[in-house]
Amino acid sequence: MVSLQLDGRTVVVTGAGQGQGAAEAGMLADAGARVIATDLAADVPAGLAGVSPRAGAVVYRQLDVSDSSGWSGLASWIESQGWRVDGLVNNAGITQRSRLLDASVADLRRVYDVNVAGSLLGIQALSPLMGSGASIVNVGSVAGLTAHYPVAYTASKWALRGLTQVAAMELGPRGIRVNSVHPGFIETPMTASAGPEFRQATLAETPLGRTGTVEEVAGVVLFLLSPLSTFVTGAEIPVDGGQSGHGGAKSVSDAMR
Repeated sequence: MVSLQLDGRTVVVTGAGQGQGAAEAGMLADAGARVIATDLAADVPAGLAGVSPRAGAVVYRQLDVSDSSGWSGLASWIESQGWRVDGLVNNAGITQRSRLLDASVADLRRVYDVNVAGSLLGIQALSPLMGSGASIVNVGSVAGLTAHYPVAYTASKWALRGLTQVAAMELGPRGIRVNSVHPGFIETPMTASAGPEFRQATLAETPLGRTGTVEEVAGVVLFLLSPLSTFVTGAEIPVDGGQSGHGGAKSVSDAMR
């Protein structure tokens, strides 16, 4: 019977030190995977402590996703363990909230280096260690589906969509699937810094009327890495409570009541 279990598979999760990444690492480990969790910290981040009760299920490695040599080192270390890579979750990301007329080229480059180049480097470094049946999940954002106001962040997530589609096309003949998920307002350390006006306005545009949880994003990532999604590639899945689906029509509908 086909299931969500990932027994015997090795999955790399970037930006796994807290929030969404830690939840993804924990859920994948609970599904039976060996998870290589990466983040910037030299030591195991507190957010990863106890994410899985299974001994050895989560292995931590320091990684700056924007550093190509770091990716090469990670790939070499995985090979030295005698493991192949069955899954990659490009979860690491940063935000920058400058508006269009205030943003600098430096802002765009800094966000791009992590959110887009980091994912490209990961695919380049680890896809040689993947075989048929492997799966890559790029974590985008509702900002990559809409004209969201933080221009550097929005541009990076739109670019990530393009990278995902090219990777799905190029790696498909090898049996490697590549998909993207696009969270809306999820309660994470990143969104905790958003102002109350942002929260209120976003909830007003979310048909389900609430914020999401990291576990709700992790569940979709698990599906895309599991045997239940073996004919799904190039897909873009919003996990946003319906925020991106109405194209602004919700405000019109609400005003007409």
